Amino acid sequence: MTTLTLNRFGTLVAFLLLCIGFSIAAPQAFASQANVFNLVQQMATLAIVATAATLVMTIGEFDLSVGFSASLAAVICFVLFGQGHEVWVAVPVALLAGLAAGAVNGVLVARFGIPSFVATLALGTILSGLAFGISGGQSLFRAIPDGFKSLGRGAVFGVPVLAFWIIGVLGVASFVLTQTEFGRHLRAIGGNAQAARLAGLPIVRDVIITFAVAGGLAALAGLLLAARLGSVQHTMGEPLLLPAYAAVFIGTTASPTGTPTVAGTLLGVAITGVLVNGMTIVGVEPFIQRILTGVIIIAAVLLRRIGRSAV
Repeated sequence: MTTLTLNRFGTLVAFLLLCIGFSIAAPQAFASQANVFNLVQQMATLAIVATAATLVMTIGEFDLSVGFSASLAAVICFVLFGQGHEVWVAVPVALLAGLAAGAVNGVLVARFGIPSFVATLALGTILSGLAFGISGGQSLFRAIPDGFKSLGRGAVFGVPVLAFWIIGVLGVASFVLTQTEFGRHLRAIGGNAQAARLAGLPIVRDVIITFAVAGGLAALAGLLLAARLGSVQHTMGEPLLLPAYAAVFIGTTASPTGTPTVAGTLLGVAITGVLVNGMTIVGVEPFIQRILTGVIIIAAVLLRRIGRSAV
């Protein structure tokens, strides 16, 4: 297998080998219909957060607040439920909170020139404090409408409801990035921000919109996770951050140009999800799973660099 072929198809081959390996190691557990159903549900929220990360990485930035935004949105929604508000009120308010948080990130980065790593980490810390304060540090699980739970539970024609969320969100994101003028702007900004500025592109506007959308997607992921679990903790979205970026970096190895794509991210999410699910089934300790996640990110970055050098 040549270096170019490995760069294009190696990630897909790795995914297939993982599926085959875990199917052999635990055939009755891993390959069962119940586990496949569960795997799709686990991947849904990760896929949406990873899509948010993909959008931000397309413009050459990072958003380390997505996990905190997910937690805060879920907390706000459940607090509103506890106050007697209906789904049609609580859900939009929670989504708007995510959009607003993302927009603040965008303003800090685009208007004030604060590095995205610093700005989003600082804002994420603020969001974490807000989630703790609003929830009182307690788990929230009372007065949850069945209509809200249905957003993340059950199946339609045997297909998990959350699978349709994956298809919808990733489909729209892919269309925007590849088929719209806005998507071309984002790729231009990520490719060479200075050249994009000289070309007259509205960089400040586009960066703010990108971060706002990322915050909204993170909030949506938090709500879907809360709907599936039926309860909320103020830290529930934070574990999504590292796997989301791991998925994006893994996905870049499947791109001919080594840049983030929605299709590549979906493949990265599938690999990350299968790896964690399979290791859990075969009894791998959680701390080893975290170590392997970090190793995978490093390996993905190295493979991307090798692929670029070979082109």
